Amino acid sequence: MIKKPEIRSYPSLPELSFAAAGFIAELAEAKIKERNIFTLVLSGGSTPRQLYKELARQAISKKIDWQKTHIFWGDERCVPSDNPDSNFSLAFQILISRVDLPPSNIHRIPAATGSAKAVAAEYEKTLREFFQPAAESDSSISFPSFDLVLLGMGVDGHTASLFPGDEALEERTSWVVAVEGTSASPPVPRVTLTLPVINEAKCVLFLVSGSNKLKVLQEILNNPHTATYPAAHVQPSGNLLWFIDEGLA
Repeated sequence: MIKKPEIRSYPSLPELSFAAAGFIAELAEAKIKERNIFTLVLSGGSTPRQLYKELARQAISKKIDWQKTHIFWGDERCVPSDNPDSNFSLAFQILISRVDLPPSNIHRIPAATGSAKAVAAEYEKTLREFFQPAAESDSSISFPSFDLVLLGMGVDGHTASLFPGDEALEERTSWVVAVEGTSASPPVPRVTLTLPVINEAKCVLFLVSGSNKLKVLQEILNNPHTATYPAAHVQPSGNLLWFIDEGLA
């Protein structure tokens, strides 16, 4: 049974971003109080830029225990880390470099170290090593369970680097896969978390802004059982929230 998502609408992207930052800070506080750790998966693209600025502001940043926060990425473009198209570069410049986050808590995708397949294998190894203690104590755990996965959505309904019609959508065993990305913007190879990993998250938060995404969003929210867009396949075992601006409401 598909769980009904929670939809929160805001007048503008800045207000949406401010609300999302507050939500993340509260969730981080709760998870750290509960388990002494908070695992956050960051998104790429243009929409989360304002959110990262809000998270870095003193008023929000001081509410998050960054020493106990671990940062991951949902996907990455296979470009150098100083390339403007790098998801790591975006997050590092706007957020990570401005908060007291230990380097050992930054689990980046090594996108410029080899072929996309090699990078995917290396990142899956990183994730398995991080989550291995839990896997060893519970043999039923086949995928990691992040506290929060941030996602965006493209005008074609893609999310992370899971694109319409791509075979990566059918992956059910790997945690991370390579994607050719020939139809993406920019058209470069990519690495992405798979749907089983995303759907194992305790909470998934979509940030969606822009009237050009209205038709796709309406179809996903109104027809969750039949919509075929990649974003429609995000049906986590935990909570699913959509933070949208009023142009999409």
